[in-house]
Amino acid sequence: MTHSLIDVSEIEAKHGVFKPVGPTLGVSAFGINQLELSPNSEGPVHDHSADGQEEVYVVIGGGGVIRVEGDEHQLQTGQYVFLSPDASRQMVAGPEGLTWIGVGCQPGSYSRES
Repeated sequence: MTHSLIDVSEIEAKHGVFKPVGPTLGVSAFGINQLELSPNSEGPVHDHSADGQEEVYVVIGGGGVIRVEGDEHQLQTGQYVFLSPDASRQMVAGPEGLTWIGVGCQPGSYSRES
């Protein structure tokens, strides 16, 4: 298959927040998901120490904060956040809710020379 096209509204959310975009598209080189928090709600505190994934979050709607290792950073549409595998993180939605794309992969899986 050379390409695929999906509408994220057709993907059923897991745990009410997590839409697995990558598997739906057929992506196997990295993980990519769309995540949505309702207004004034909190996502789980977690890290990726066990699987070693680095992650990048791209805020695409709403706003709120991200808690990383005890520090809070304001989030708004258009911002990117890089997280190392061992960084403890939690997303917290503001009054408009929070929607972001999460992209993850283990270090060394991508060649920067392309």
